[in-house]
Amino acid sequence: MPFPSPTRRQFIRTAALTGAAASVLPTILTHAKPVADKVRLGFIGVGERGRSHIQQALLRSDVQIPAICDIDPDSIRQTNGMIEKAGRAKPEAYSNGPEAFLQMLKRNDLDGVVIATPWEWHVPMAVATMKAGKYAAVEVSATVTLQESWDLVDTSEKTGMPCMILENVCYRRDVLAVLNMVRQGMFGEMTYAHCGYQHDLREVKFNNGKQAYGGGVEFGAKGYSEARWRTQHSVDRNGDLYPTHGLGPVAHWLNINRGNQFVRLTSMATKSRGLHKYVVDKGGKEHPNAKVNFKLGDVVTTMVECANGENIVIMHDTNSPRPYSLGFRAQGTEGIWMDDNDMIYLEGGPSHGKSPKAHSWEPFAPYQEKYDHPLWKRHGQMAESGGHGGIDFFVLRTFIEAVKAKGPVPIDVYDAAAWSAISPLSEQSIAGNNKPVDIPDFTRGKWKTNQPIFGLTDNF
Repeated sequence: MPFPSPTRRQFIRTAALTGAAASVLPTILTHAKPVADKVRLGFIGVGERGRSHIQQALLRSDVQIPAICDIDPDSIRQTNGMIEKAGRAKPEAYSNGPEAFLQMLKRNDLDGVVIATPWEWHVPMAVATMKAGKYAAVEVSATVTLQESWDLVDTSEKTGMPCMILENVCYRRDVLAVLNMVRQGMFGEMTYAHCGYQHDLREVKFNNGKQAYGGGVEFGAKGYSEARWRTQHSVDRNGDLYPTHGLGPVAHWLNINRGNQFVRLTSMATKSRGLHKYVVDKGGKEHPNAKVNFKLGDVVTTMVECANGENIVIMHDTNSPRPYSLGFRAQGTEGIWMDDNDMIYLEGGPSHGKSPKAHSWEPFAPYQEKYDHPLWKRHGQMAESGGHGGIDFFVLRTFIEAVKAKGPVPIDVYDAAAWSAISPLSEQSIAGNNKPVDIPDFTRGKWKTNQPIFGLTDNF
């Protein structure tokens, strides 16, 4: 959605939790009963990402879509076509300027709002949504600045309205199976995690008026879709611009905000070469964008210390030639799982259900099958309709069920604030010669008593 930019030591040990979680999980999964038959959702931002959420919503008979908002007429047109093709009533569209969403939020027939716009608009829109008495669901990353993280938290606490960050990777089948294993103590006590966003984003889309193509080097006004706004962050900022895809699942493994907490981080960045080289290689030395000074280092590495003594390493690598990987690694006192090559090693031998040969990797697939999370066992077939391997189905479903039940969201405003804050804090660390930077406690101490809820009910 091409909106313009606005001006600008340990409380719950993992080992102690795992037994409780394992024993309660099958019981809780059978006791989630929504109190409403229907949920009425509005959508702010109906570009490619917003329409993917709408596509999921249209598969549910319990979801109504009274209103949509986007300042791009073509996005409105395509969305209406989807909705009418599904045999649903055409929603009222709000498109008169970048603050048209404020008019939409005055409606009294919306229970929740899904926000899929450029990052700079996430917080203004989510804050306005909560102030209007509606559930807010915001795409990743939820915030750009540290103050925005506090704005989300303060508004949610003041209004009593939940805000959910739509981090779909939390529902990836393998990371949920790993979460299940962590809670059952298969890795022993967790000590370390590795994750990141390693995704070659140099190639941007361009549009000939009828169809989007890849291979372009334009961005800003001449760009298409995300290239209109996202690439500018690589010009202006040097830090981990997109931490939540990797950090979200890791945060659940380590019970962040629910018995554990981020304490401080240190970040460093390499030199910036990838985007400039790509522009020159594809567009030539005389292309206007060949003169752009990209501030973002090609690889940004962030190390995070946790209150319970674990460390996390987060990678951001979007301007290098590489296959896609979120680089997950779960390390405990009794074993390790690594996403790349999908390998696992668990110390203890086959008599304990662990690896048969010492110091030797084995495929993760048999463990994936054995420890497959109940959410996937119950809903995996339906999830096949969802994007990104089914995880889009789960993340929107979770928000819908929370709204119907008028209950909490399992990936809440404190998660949105803390996970997203890694981005500006990493910028601060790099700008200060890689100095350690404290990470605020957005829960204001509630992390010491908050109990884990993610993945412990059929709705979450």
